Amino acid sequence: MTTAVRPSTKEARPRFIYDPSFEAADAERRYVQQLVEFDTSASHMPDEVTREIARRMHYAAWRWSLATRSRDVARWRKRYLEERNRIVVGNRKLVYRAVQKWAATPQAADDLISECQVVFIKIVAAYNPWLGIRFSTYAVTCLMRSLNRITKRQANDRLSQSRSLDAVPHLECSHYDADDGADPRLDILERYLRDGESLLTPRERFVITHRYHLNGAGHETETLEQVGRALGLSKERVRQVQNAALNKLREALLADGIKI
Repeated sequence: MTTAVRPSTKEARPRFIYDPSFEAADAERRYVQQLVEFDTSASHMPDEVTREIARRMHYAAWRWSLATRSRDVARWRKRYLEERNRIVVGNRKLVYRAVQKWAATPQAADDLISECQVVFIKIVAAYNPWLGIRFSTYAVTCLMRSLNRITKRQANDRLSQSRSLDAVPHLECSHYDADDGADPRLDILERYLRDGESLLTPRERFVITHRYHLNGAGHETETLEQVGRALGLSKERVRQVQNAALNKLREALLADGIKI
């Protein structure tokens, strides 16, 4: 039975998957002396080769965790990194495949690939070759989850650096000089507030237009309570709808290159 183990040593050593075969009399011959051939010019590393190298990687990490002499530590550390890096290089196209599925633009893909390379090394180190799961299936699943987290974090970072939509002036003639023209941000906002636009739900559109006097709604801004009475909602529910709509609008404005 294989077991994930994290060594408790002074030097930071990798987590590994332990297998009872490591303690067999011929273990070192099995996991070290017998070479695993792989054509590095091939488009991808076959799954059976990846599994075998992963077993050797975990064996090297196990021996590294047991080593006490500096010479042995250096030997097994080198062996572990060599085997791990063989898997990373041999399966690197999985990163590009996952990012291409996820990213909407080439620019976004370039940014994501660099972050996913680091994630991919961790995925390789955590892969359990004794479970019978194809490495490509395991890796792509982990990468897609990581891409979801990365893009959410990037979106939150962008939002945290932007001002609140509350800072956008209300659409009132007294706020502008005739010579200056209208605020371009409001032109973009009004585009997303039209009935034919799908960015906001009808309820979100109603809340935003009445709360911020946009799109010609009423003669003055309305409170959360006033909007709630019109919709039959509580003040807190209106606040939740408003926040959801504001987040959508911030993301849309940022995507259009508008600073808010």
